[in-house]
Amino acid sequence: MLWDIAVIVGSVLAALAFLFVVTRSSATDSRKESNDFTGAVVAVIGTTYAVILAFMLSGVWNMFQQAEANAEQEANSLVNIWRVSSSVDLATGQAVQALCQKYAENALNVEWPAMHDERPIPREGNEIINELWRLAGQSQDRSGGTSIASYQMMEELRMLTEFRRIRMMQSREELPGILRAVLIAGGIITVAASCFFGVPNFRFHVLQVVVLSFLIALVLVAIADIDRPYQGSVAVQPDGFTLALRTFQGRGE
Repeated sequence: MLWDIAVIVGSVLAALAFLFVVTRSSATDSRKESNDFTGAVVAVIGTTYAVILAFMLSGVWNMFQQAEANAEQEANSLVNIWRVSSSVDLATGQAVQALCQKYAENALNVEWPAMHDERPIPREGNEIINELWRLAGQSQDRSGGTSIASYQMMEELRMLTEFRRIRMMQSREELPGILRAVLIAGGIITVAASCFFGVPNFRFHVLQVVVLSFLIALVLVAIADIDRPYQGSVAVQPDGFTLALRTFQGRGE
């Protein structure tokens, strides 16, 4: 959060510094004569950049919501496996329930911090998944493939594995460098172009530049934070796994 504030303040101060340089290097009257041309150029630049900015913000927000939904679905599949396991043979069911609790604890205490800090995710989660598949296969073999509970466990385990892989992928995804360059360069050009207007009231011109640079910097910071759903200051929380663990311990729904 402090870094975000520093970026916004720094952007506004840089815009004011550029405005000061422009006003010191050229007279207001001379710039006022070209206001019509400057206004047309700024209108084209501003409109183009506004479309790009809105598209990027909408895109990263949709991806963030998908990451939230995927994490909830992963936790829900885990709870379903835990519940279905009570309908298979006792030994397998108890082993599956113990692994479900271990999976939730690993997601909360190991994987989420690792994703947040951009560290390699330990293989313990994969080992738990593999063991769950082994137990589910054993349960299905013992039932001769006729047990509805064993079939349901396999289906939920399939979805759990898929949601987990999607989470791993989403934790590594981010906007390509070229798109980041477009956003930053577009913001600089848009704010710089607004400084070339010839405005008789310098204070009013300062206010315009401050508002514009603040808004653009704020949106860029929001895009940067939301773009990485597990690393930014606005991050996907493991609430589903917290609730799952409470359910396993008899304190949930």
